[in-house]
Amino acid sequence: MATWSNFNLQNSASPLMEQIIFFHDHTLIILIMITILVSYLMFNLFFNNYINRFLLEGQMIELIWTIIPAITLIFIALPSLRLLYLLDELNNPLITLKSIGHQWYWSYEYSDFNNVEFDSYMINYSKENLNNFRLLDVDNRIILPMNNQIRILITATDVIHSWTIPSLGIKIDANPGRLNQGNLFINRPGIFFGQCSEICGANHSFMPIVIESIKIKNFINWINNYS
Repeated sequence: MATWSNFNLQNSASPLMEQIIFFHDHTLIILIMITILVSYLMFNLFFNNYINRFLLEGQMIELIWTIIPAITLIFIALPSLRLLYLLDELNNPLITLKSIGHQWYWSYEYSDFNNVEFDSYMINYSKENLNNFRLLDVDNRIILPMNNQIRILITATDVIHSWTIPSLGIKIDANPGRLNQGNLFINRPGIFFGQCSEICGANHSFMPIVIESIKIKNFINWINNYS
């Protein structure tokens, strides 16, 4: 989860988020190189004394500064397209989780099991119970097995919401009357926090999402105990 004065991306908990961080660093290096080059050229432009009254054209330099940005865009576009297709790929999911956005809470259904469905409300923070995270924890967490492909179906009943968990690299809009699909692959145990990140109303930041990643054996026990 994000902490105070943390300006970096959160530590990844899925292969997709790792790829997103790699692409971010790749693009940032290119942008830094472009910024340094342009700043150097502008600095020289302000302080040089070169004068050429007979300069009419420079076809070679114009050719260079047309080709180089095109090549730079290719270096950004190819990894971006690869990442877009990876984010949309879904192979043999183990379970399916359906998430339904309401004002102002989430409902979840485990479609592969009977009678496993619940609402998830934000917990009121109190000084007596310091185990809860303020404005982030919920009364019913999503329990998911680690190291398995999970399909998530997202929709809404009233307005547009957005199911977002930064550490897992997932952000999917929940639209009324539409079923959006995404995939999760959590590669370590832990508790991962997210929030609705759509402008769906005044309280959209008060409908948090909490995923608890556990081993598959413990997940089966949880399913058996729930039903």
